[in-house]
Amino acid sequence: MSSATASLVGMTPAPSLLSGQTPLAVRMRPVALDEVAGQQHLLRPGSPIVTLADPGAKTASSVSMILWGPPGTGKTTLAQAIARSSGRRFVELSAITAGVKDVREVMQEALTQRDLYGQSTILFLDEIHRFTKAQQDALLPGVENGWVILIAATTENPSFSVISPLLSRSLLLTLRALTDDDIGALVDRAVTDPRGFSGRVALEPEARAALVRLASGDARRALTGLEAAATVAAAPDRTDGGEPPVITADDVAQAVDRALLRYDRQGDEHYDVISAFIKSIRGSDVDAAVHYLARMIEAGEDPRFIARRLVISAAEDIGLADPQALLIATAAADAVAFIGMPEGRIPLAEATIYLATTAKSNAAYLAIDAAIADVRAGGFGRVPVHLRDAHYPGAKRLGHGKGYVYPHDSDAGVVAQQYLPDELHGRRYYQPKALGGERDVQGRLERIRRILGEGRR
Repeated sequence: MSSATASLVGMTPAPSLLSGQTPLAVRMRPVALDEVAGQQHLLRPGSPIVTLADPGAKTASSVSMILWGPPGTGKTTLAQAIARSSGRRFVELSAITAGVKDVREVMQEALTQRDLYGQSTILFLDEIHRFTKAQQDALLPGVENGWVILIAATTENPSFSVISPLLSRSLLLTLRALTDDDIGALVDRAVTDPRGFSGRVALEPEARAALVRLASGDARRALTGLEAAATVAAAPDRTDGGEPPVITADDVAQAVDRALLRYDRQGDEHYDVISAFIKSIRGSDVDAAVHYLARMIEAGEDPRFIARRLVISAAEDIGLADPQALLIATAAADAVAFIGMPEGRIPLAEATIYLATTAKSNAAYLAIDAAIADVRAGGFGRVPVHLRDAHYPGAKRLGHGKGYVYPHDSDAGVVAQQYLPDELHGRRYYQPKALGGERDVQGRLERIRRILGEGRR
């Protein structure tokens, strides 16, 4: 047992185990900046947050700020700690429930408080990324004129979710995921602190390690898991009246059946994970690819989205090095649409493993992009006369089709004939690699090009 838990005493289950109590994560929220776990890069002396929380600076001009970071890293905690420390008037709104009318009312009241009583107002707006452009526009007068000091929190990249005028008037502060040591310290404090269990439960080292691991950098998740595990440990058949309930690793496993991944289907993590997934397939690291696939599945990602990316990967990164890859990816997409989840995870895994372990070539991808680049640059020219359509009336009089040689009349199935426009004669877009099935294509294509009589440009 760790030193933080070895001295725990008490016989009565914690009050938080009883129904109707405030959740442990809420009770343990820091009341001052020095209680905040992690984020030390934002809490150095003289930093904007520390200055804003200084009661002696409450009449000074302070800049608004946007707190951006993963869930459970302390955005709301920082805002409330600033409010408690600074002595400023504090108003909290949630972008989920507040509308333009609510924002304007807060702005008007803040202006009144400033003009009549000389009191500045901190407006904490949670989940600002959920605000529409019109709702964010309503914040601008108050922020620009200093009626309120805005502290906005978001889990999404503000560059995409916050309007430019508001961004330019605010400091962007990035919060980092909490380290394992940060999470461990929070768990230990919750066990001993009077706001938490006050020593009425004990925590085995293995259980502590499991909570830290399951938290995935999210303090709220760690404390919620601790509270649930404490309830399991405090069951009547587990308490003998002589010692506090001891939370074991099995209690944690029973209370928290899996780690809730830090993954937002509309946020940055969404793009980071799918990017890592595709790059792992491209890099032939099958284990990493399966890992990121599991993360997306467990986070509830749309399996059709995953399947579409597999189809793209098969065409872009594998191509003709293994033509079977596109068929397998397309079959996986059809299978997912047909059988749904959770069984759909199996064809998705099959396609992922196949794509990650097969030969790779982006030659087809490079070929079409090079051809498109020529066309966009005006390099297309006229279709050679012998290739033009000669079926409509008058076409033959124009010479369309004259001189065309039918390839099937040749034993080789290929004849010496120009197909590209004069301006692009000899241009080569497709350059197969000596990998997988493209090795055979490479040799065959060399023979074809010799027959066609094309020379390199």
